[in-house]
Amino acid sequence: MDQQNRPPRKAAPAKRITLARARKPAEIREIFERFRAANPEPKGELESVNAFTLLVAVVLSAQATDAGVNKATRPLFAIADTPEKMVALGEDAVRDYIKTIGLYRNKAKNVVALSQKLITEFGGEVPATREALESLPGVGRKTANVVLNIAFGGITHAVDTHVFRVANRLRIAPGRNVMQVELGLEKAVPPEFGRHAHHWLILHGRYTCKALRPECARCIQNDLCDSPDKRVA
Repeated sequence: MDQQNRPPRKAAPAKRITLARARKPAEIREIFERFRAANPEPKGELESVNAFTLLVAVVLSAQATDAGVNKATRPLFAIADTPEKMVALGEDAVRDYIKTIGLYRNKAKNVVALSQKLITEFGGEVPATREALESLPGVGRKTANVVLNIAFGGITHAVDTHVFRVANRLRIAPGRNVMQVELGLEKAVPPEFGRHAHHWLILHGRYTCKALRPECARCIQNDLCDSPDKRVA
């Protein structure tokens, strides 16, 4: 058959990814009981002095480490801890303060723009609803969830790479994407653990259940974990 007249090859069928089955409620409760016993009052590692500086810090933390953000924001927040002061400082000056952070040019633009919007539309106050927060430049669902949780005490589940990994490895809320995991956590996490759940999961993923080299030997959930990523001594 002539090459030009050869019928096109059929595309190979996409591989189906089989998710692990979510744990039973009693097992999930045991996981969070252990987290609470080990760290009753977990805290976020981004430094802030009020709801506004928290919002700015979380916006800056995208694709950056908390330590790197804190190093940049300490001198910034010392002179600009309100939307009014941030707008007065201006984009060029903000950029100079945060130039050690990834994507700093766009982030400086967003920080000044969100500060201006807080002044003109919200009376200079950080709003306490997800819809209003997500209307601000540079603020997505994850950032809004963090602010709602820390600044306003809301039971929200901000899913970053650490939460996503741990929720899947421990089968608390298996999901193929961030939204599936977030919705799964909303259903799976017992209400009394909801306030601190995302902090426990973030810290566990950051310091113990690491992406490439999980430190399973010292993991408080070791005997419950059946992840294929588990490192057996």
